[in-house]
Amino acid sequence: MRMKWFGAARTAIVLAAFCSFPATPAFAQSAAAAYPASSLPAAEATVQSSRDYRIRQGDEVVVSVFGEPTLTPPSPLRVLQGGTIALPLAGNVRVGGLTTAQASRAVAARFHKYLLQPQITVAVYSVGPIEALVLGNVRTPGKFTLPPPARLTDVIAAAGGLGPTDGPLPDARVQEPDGRTRSISLQKLLHDGDTSLNVSVDSGETVYVPSPNVFNVRVVGAVDKPGDVALHDGDDLPMAIARAGTSVNANSDLNRVVVTRTGPDGKTSATTVDLYQILKNGDLSHDIILQKNDLVYVPAARTKSSVAGSVATSLLSRFLYFP
Repeated sequence: MRMKWFGAARTAIVLAAFCSFPATPAFAQSAAAAYPASSLPAAEATVQSSRDYRIRQGDEVVVSVFGEPTLTPPSPLRVLQGGTIALPLAGNVRVGGLTTAQASRAVAARFHKYLLQPQITVAVYSVGPIEALVLGNVRTPGKFTLPPPARLTDVIAAAGGLGPTDGPLPDARVQEPDGRTRSISLQKLLHDGDTSLNVSVDSGETVYVPSPNVFNVRVVGAVDKPGDVALHDGDDLPMAIARAGTSVNANSDLNRVVVTRTGPDGKTSATTVDLYQILKNGDLSHDIILQKNDLVYVPAARTKSSVAGSVATSLLSRFLYFP
């Protein structure tokens, strides 16, 4: 028999005590109507609320169908992967990502074929843990379970922190289950302290921290260790030469360093760089950012001089490590 009721459906949300939302008397009355307070678990004894809270996978929700006890689930329903709950007669209804008011309307829409004016209340009974996958340049990649609310820094910390980096920190990518991606500057968040970028991370999301892109250049001539040198994106000529070594015995002449590069068309070009003046004056306008397969030639000084080698080593050290 089709039933008919009048009046607006009430909505309520019950959050765990660790959430940071103030409780209100009106909310407490609404929550109590949706589910008896005496049956809440001890962890939920302190009722806190937010109309903006969005239901997540792993949460437990209470669905109350006014006037229809047979259609009201006798116990809280867990939000399954994909954000759905299973209801009698209505079947699977997606509530993940919705506020309780939106979830109430979504459930009511599914009952319209059975009831004239269904009055539905959806309340969050308990907040589920956050399960996030962390990949890329972290010390222990994997899937981690954290108590809510979880922020980007919490997830990275759970993975043991960032792996080795060289230069500015990369942009982390936070991918939602539906494929949408947010890009967060870890340089601004962790190095500069911009806490506005410490975004929340929900269950089912993936955090990816890019590793520095490593490539080789060849450094030959008057250096301590001629051969292939591993660099990262953004590394320049002084970095390559410093890693190849310019001790006194190398007798390097930094005034006439030659960088040879092969273009995509197979043509080669050579550039002579007065690296000594660049390092001495701190003028980076003539410095060269190196690319994969570049060839760096460091000539020997015309006369054997321990002073020249010492100056070269001193300038490189000062430039690279004490800017």
